[in-house]
Amino acid sequence: MKKSLGVLAVFLITATAVNAQATATANASATIVSPISISKTTDLNFGNLAVDATGGTVILDPSLAATRNSSGAGGVSFPANTGTVSAAAFTVSGQPNFTFDFNVLNPTIQISNGVEIMNVENFTKSVGAGLLDGAGTQTVYVGADLIVNGSQAPGTYTSASPFTVLVNYN
Repeated sequence: MKKSLGVLAVFLITATAVNAQATATANASATIVSPISISKTTDLNFGNLAVDATGGTVILDPSLAATRNSSGAGGVSFPANTGTVSAAAFTVSGQPNFTFDFNVLNPTIQISNGVEIMNVENFTKSVGAGLLDGAGTQTVYVGADLIVNGSQAPGTYTSASPFTVLVNYN
């Protein structure tokens, strides 16, 4: 019995010296950032072009300069009077110094002049993933390929439905 009382006494002394629980606290917070937005500043325009019976492709690069080249059988040429040539331009706005993704959602659109049509495809962009500057903006350019049919009828071709771009924060 003495032995059990001794063990019990040691246990009680040890038990009172050990903390069975401890607590801490933490605060919660959140930061609301400026919503990301996008606006079109310039439409995509391939300008004036001429075509023979062969047809071909006009490639418009995604830049402010909007350089265009022809490929394919070589049946597309560019007159000295270029008309309006422009890559589509979009201004992305949001939280300064935040990164974003930019995507064109349409793989192909059609432009038409009455019953005459041409396809616009292979959309390219100047920025796939960008960084908003210190003011929270960046311009993104979109170019594409215009498939010109041989002996395409003269006239102004426009899209009945625009192409869509999507931007979101990374």
